[in-house]
Amino acid sequence: MLSSRTKHRVFASGFRAIQAVGADRWLAPAARGLGVILTFHHVSPGPVAAFAPNRLLGITPDFLDLTLRELDARGFEVIGLDAVPERLAKPDYGPPFAVLTFDDGYRDNVEHARPVLARHGAPWTLFVTSAFADQRGRLWWIELERAIARLDRVRIAIGSRSLDLPARSPQEKALAFEAVYRDLRGGGEADLLDRIADLCRQAGIEPGEVASELCLSWAELRDLAGDPAITLGAHTVSHPMLAKHHAAVAAREIADGRARIEAELGRQVRHLSYPVGDPGSAGPREFALARDMNFATAVTTRPGHLFAEHGAHLHALPRVSVNGCHQSRAALAGLLSGVPFLAWNRGRRLNVA
Repeated sequence: MLSSRTKHRVFASGFRAIQAVGADRWLAPAARGLGVILTFHHVSPGPVAAFAPNRLLGITPDFLDLTLRELDARGFEVIGLDAVPERLAKPDYGPPFAVLTFDDGYRDNVEHARPVLARHGAPWTLFVTSAFADQRGRLWWIELERAIARLDRVRIAIGSRSLDLPARSPQEKALAFEAVYRDLRGGGEADLLDRIADLCRQAGIEPGEVASELCLSWAELRDLAGDPAITLGAHTVSHPMLAKHHAAVAAREIADGRARIEAELGRQVRHLSYPVGDPGSAGPREFALARDMNFATAVTTRPGHLFAEHGAHLHALPRVSVNGCHQSRAALAGLLSGVPFLAWNRGRRLNVA
């Protein structure tokens, strides 16, 4: 299995190759489809630490600005998520469209992303996890990073295995993070949360304290609710990998997350983002739940652009992640062309199974 560092080097080389041969231009008419939904998480100007395994989830405000300028240069119209069903129903509408979505409800989206978006007059969607807005909940991927950042050794039991890994240098910490993350993601979510809580306590960190530091509170979200440029969407109550849970739990997470947002902010919530959003976290069962709850759309993190065929699968829409490890014009050119996803999806336009 390739390491994360090796994978990102391969991706970067691929983006440069696509741009070098002009494939982002000459293949785009076939690969780009009708449009694309972009995924963002953190937006911050801060420097990146030597050990930063979650760096892929963060971009700078300057790169967000470049993204918007590149969308304009390539003829994309930035639209709100509400308009997507209609645009998919009208494949001959005109220019390709782009939708900007931000997951989890981070405070830096308001502090650093919102001014850039406002300068461009760009509508955007913020998917809110209600427990994070309560200033609790477990952002476990950040907890894991912070615990390993403090520890010199990582000692953890995962199933029948016991890991005891050095974590003195940034390189050792990165290897430890990758090993723990991979093994925990392969198991149940309750065990994942318990094991990371144990590591947090070893590192002198209180599990669940990250949300109040990083995420918008209900009071802050109420200040956003009146902005017509912002669509507020649901991202469940506690950010679980829904497919790992019983159907009743998944249904409750989706329904209660939406209900809480509507009660707190007084705005109808028409759109859902599945937490994590890969095939191991959201599949046909979750797509059916979102459809039966009358969401207008629901988005995954399965990579791909949008085609007319997606009009019949509005609750399994793909997105393209704007990756903090690849903040370059070449990477943007590749992502916006849709070319990398021809190979990723083996030529299929739909990836909904």
